[in-house]
Amino acid sequence: MNKTIVDIYKRKSVRVFEEQEISQDIQKVLFDAALQAPTAGNMSLFSIINVTDHDLKKELSVRCDNQPFIANAPLVLIFLADLHKWYEAFLSQGESVPMEAGDLLLAMQDAMIAAQNTVVAAESLGIGSCYIGDILEHYEDNVKLLKLPKYAVPCTMVVYGYPTQQQKDRKKPPRFTIDDMVFENHYSQDINVNEVFQRKLNTSSEDVDRHIQMILKRKMNSEFKDEMNRSALSIIESWMAKDL
Repeated sequence: MNKTIVDIYKRKSVRVFEEQEISQDIQKVLFDAALQAPTAGNMSLFSIINVTDHDLKKELSVRCDNQPFIANAPLVLIFLADLHKWYEAFLSQGESVPMEAGDLLLAMQDAMIAAQNTVVAAESLGIGSCYIGDILEHYEDNVKLLKLPKYAVPCTMVVYGYPTQQQKDRKKPPRFTIDDMVFENHYSQDINVNEVFQRKLNTSSEDVDRHIQMILKRKMNSEFKDEMNRSALSIIESWMAKDL
């Protein structure tokens, strides 16, 4: 098995980092990896904000559900779904082209693909990473904080750093099996959900119930989800508003 596949298999989220900077040369490698990502129509519908100001990192760590490790990460990148440059380019040609819902979704795809390219590249260099989906929250405040134009919105944030030994040794959480995730030709609804989760967790039905209840409490029935949903609607409404 080649090293790229091994890196993908072993990669896990890292939230504790060594006090070691990521050099400018390596940062450039990560940025170049993002720019080489597949992109809709070769338009590169994304931009990256490299957060270097410590106070800004601290503010983001608070806004993203009070996660201090964000502020301590050597490298913090915000990936934007970005059509601003294209909107301006079209204006330069005398065309005022409003960006629609499909444009937003395509730009979000571009941003996420670019982000994953950096994550895989970082893993290959011994650098850990963690996605921060919470950057979707507090949209209006983040627009001001990051000085974003209308057609550039936060899609995801990723933090990077050299993992501590404890993080290296920590077991990667289990994934679902191929049989439970890959369907041929059409979606298979003939599944036993309890059995699916038993296979993933390699545990009893009772443990599955506890796991699902934990996810319900921590992820689904939570204040941060309410804020994320509110912000998501605000992103869409702002993007679609015909006020330019």
